[in-house]
Amino acid sequence: MISKKHFVFLTIFYSLLVFGQDTIQPKQELKKLLHDASISFMDNKAETSMNYANKALFLALQYDEDNYAAKAYNIIGLNYTEFAELEKAVDFFNKGLVHAHKTDNDTVKSWLYNNLGNVYCYHKVNYNKGIESYLKGLSFSKKFSDELEIAFSKLNLTSAYFTNGQYDKGIVFLNEVKDYVNQSNDLEANLTLNSLYGEYYSFYENFPKAKKCFLKADEFCKKNTEEYLEGNIVEAYYNISNFYQKIGDYDNAYLFLAKHDSLEDKVYNKTRIQQVKSVGKEIENNEAKMQLVKIEAEKAIQDQKLKNTQVFIIALILFFIFIFVLFLITIRNNKLRKKVNKKLLEINEELRIAKENAEEASNVKSQFISTITHELRTPLYGVIGITDIIKEEHKELEDSTYLKSLKFSAKYLLSLVNDILSLNKIEENKVTLENKTFHLQDTLVTIKNSLEIIARKNKNNIIIKIDDTIPEYLYGDNVRLSQIIFNLMSNSLKFTQNGQVTIKAKLERQDYKTLFIQFTVEDNGIGIPEKYQTKVFEKFVQIDRKDEDYQGTGLGLTIVERLVELFKGTISLESKEDLGTKIKFTIPLKEGRKEDSIENETTLLEQHDKRVKEYYILVVEDNKINQVVTRHLLENNHFKCKIVDDGFAALESLENEHFDGILMDINMPKINGFETSKLIRERGFTLPIIAVTAFEKDEIMEKIKEAQINDIIVKPFEVKTFLELLRKYLY
Repeated sequence: MISKKHFVFLTIFYSLLVFGQDTIQPKQELKKLLHDASISFMDNKAETSMNYANKALFLALQYDEDNYAAKAYNIIGLNYTEFAELEKAVDFFNKGLVHAHKTDNDTVKSWLYNNLGNVYCYHKVNYNKGIESYLKGLSFSKKFSDELEIAFSKLNLTSAYFTNGQYDKGIVFLNEVKDYVNQSNDLEANLTLNSLYGEYYSFYENFPKAKKCFLKADEFCKKNTEEYLEGNIVEAYYNISNFYQKIGDYDNAYLFLAKHDSLEDKVYNKTRIQQVKSVGKEIENNEAKMQLVKIEAEKAIQDQKLKNTQVFIIALILFFIFIFVLFLITIRNNKLRKKVNKKLLEINEELRIAKENAEEASNVKSQFISTITHELRTPLYGVIGITDIIKEEHKELEDSTYLKSLKFSAKYLLSLVNDILSLNKIEENKVTLENKTFHLQDTLVTIKNSLEIIARKNKNNIIIKIDDTIPEYLYGDNVRLSQIIFNLMSNSLKFTQNGQVTIKAKLERQDYKTLFIQFTVEDNGIGIPEKYQTKVFEKFVQIDRKDEDYQGTGLGLTIVERLVELFKGTISLESKEDLGTKIKFTIPLKEGRKEDSIENETTLLEQHDKRVKEYYILVVEDNKINQVVTRHLLENNHFKCKIVDDGFAALESLENEHFDGILMDINMPKINGFETSKLIRERGFTLPIIAVTAFEKDEIMEKIKEAQINDIIVKPFEVKTFLELLRKYLY
């Protein structure tokens, strides 16, 4: 007959593991009480174990912790089982199952069913109920796949079947766990296994095998050093004594019976039984108290519900009174509301008209700026172009002060036009960042080279400093960044004489993949008076000039500030008169990949060397001065050209001659450049068409695509840019 003690050990062992793993997370005090109750039970300190379990049960019931209540009931039931208080043990195990079935904890359910089976079978109360409980315990053990607990469940079933005389059923479960138990180091499992095999062989009168198994069980008894296994040993001694009596070896039968009686007196003494009974009464009293507390709590809840109902009825009456008063007020206010609504409709109409007027004014402003910049750029193209032609054809005028002044004034006017247009586009949110991979060092060197003429004029040095922690390639809008730096550096160069202008780039911080790079433009020029420092970023603001050479529109720093805001960056200024100015701005960029960067294209001179023919260009331009400039520019760079005044003349020329490309003006009489280009494509001509216009590129891009024009260049333009565009489509 298997002892109840083997499953007691599993119960304690698993409860210790679950303390750290349970996800319900009850109070730490509850965990500690159950832990102490389990340890005390293992040390055969029944009274202490019951006291801890009693406190844990009271606390668990108070906080509705079903999982911990089930564990507390399990430990109390084990203590009652220890001293054969069977009815109470069954009662507490069943109470534990009520709480356990409210949880998902299959481990606790397995403990309770196996311990309940021990009561029924070990004390010969009801073997059928015991076997039924063991089978339920085994089913829950299999759910969490614990081999040791499954083994003990099957040992329990074997013991129950053997005690009930069903050896043929019991041996099946015993054989299933034999290999696992033999390979394990578990003392209790091995003791139980050999004792059960001894019973089995003794029943079938295979006495040599039975004796071998019982002697092996006795060896495990001698190895024991733990008090919690002494109950198992008491049972083993009893079975060995019966075996020796059965085979007529009365000396050994008496010897093991004496060992049984001695150990039984130690484990099941009257004092410990009385202590358990005493604590048991206290547990029952606590349960009664908890029931009383619950009844009182339910009564308090019912009383509160009654009060709440009364309050609700009073509130409902007051609510209906309020609704009635509100109804009267509503009727009174409806008349006022109609008057107010009429007034609001009038105001809304006024606001609508004002909004339409504001939008119209904004559109008129945009249209005016677009028109005026177009009308200014067209003659400026002629002025700048004619100036270059005069310089080329009349070398004696190359150093003419008047000629230089003419070209400078034209470029200054062009700069003003571009600044006004840029600021207008930014203010109307028409500027968006276009991100590409670029090489920071190359960008700054290009800006430096572009500013060398201004630097030499004022005898200034330009210095570039780049933080080594900044990646070589960056990803962002290189064009807008260049515009910011160019404006700041050109400003510094104009207001510095015989000095130094430095552009620094430093990695301020990094947030995941975003690099916050701080750029600093610093000079040792005349500085900015303190009274102007808060206004320099405003439109058209210029400081008092100390020299008439300080030219500017007063828009450069305004554009810089707006572009930095477009990057979602920050900008600051520090300056002292006669000591210099330092402007810092920080913008977010990302690291770029070298393979995504655009490789330098073959230079224009290299392409000239590769040309194998002289290209013939059709120029469609109605402005006579611009015709002269464009012809001179083309012929000076080894192109042949024919010039016509309008689109119809262009169509006629295409029917009679072969051209390699077309330079198409947009704003022309009779028929504009868009319509002319559409007619050219409709007639099957596929040669490249390049729009040469004073319109801003963004304003006409959709029409350019619709007319199937290949590309666009805005005049006035750089000669190098113009020739590279021709090369792109002709060579």
